[in-house]
Amino acid sequence: MKSLLIRWVALGGAIWAAAYFVPGIEVKNGDFVTYAGIALIFGLVNATIGTLTKILTFPITILSLGLSMLVINGAMLVITDSASDALSIASIWDAILGALLISIASAVINKIISAFVKK
Repeated sequence: MKSLLIRWVALGGAIWAAAYFVPGIEVKNGDFVTYAGIALIFGLVNATIGTLTKILTFPITILSLGLSMLVINGAMLVITDSASDALSIASIWDAILGALLISIASAVINKIISAFVKK
C-alpha cells in the first residue's frame, strides 16, 4: 500500500514537471488535488489501455528499439487529457515530449522517495 502511494505521489510530481517544462501541456487550477486526480486517471489509463496496447505492439517496440513506447505513452497522455477536464495538451508532439519527461521525472522521484521511506 505504501509503495502504491509513493508511486502515485511520484506520478503527480512528474505530471507537474511536464506541465511546468512543456509549453503545450497545461493544468488548470494546479493544486495538489488536481495533480493527484490527473495522476490517478493517468495511472488507470496506463494500467488498462496502456498495458493492452503495449502487449499488442510488442513486435513494433522490439523493431524500433523501444522508441515506439514514447508514442504509446504520448497517446495514453492524450487519452488522459480527454478523460480529465483539468489537463490540456496542445498537440501529439507535446504529449510525446511530456510522456518522455514524465517517465524520467517519475523514475527519479520514485528513487528519491523510496530512499527515504523504508519498506
